Amino acid sequence: MIPNHARFIEAISAKQKVSVLFYSKADSGVLDRVCAPLDYGSGGGILDELNRYWLWDYSSNTGTHTLGLLPQQIVDLQLLGEVFDPAEFGVAPWQW
Repeated sequence: MIPNHARFIEAISAKQKVSVLFYSKADSGVLDRVCAPLDYGSGGGILDELNRYWLWDYSSNTGTHTLGLLPQQIVDLQLLGEVFDPAEFGVAPWQW
């Protein structure tokens, strides 16, 4: 887990966007994204069963907006205080 894991869980409950600074393996560098926190745990079709931080990446241009980040990929995560509505994602609601 990341040092401010409790803040991530708080952001899910409060439906507040976060700023996440993370290492992207695909880009071989650190990226900064504004995201909606969705969940923490394994899943997402990934079979290694490792817990990940699941986020909705508003600026994704890869066809999928869902990010599943391992704790060691996350450099920093901050709550932005800006509220999001899960209905805006246009997908089935996450079971929180």
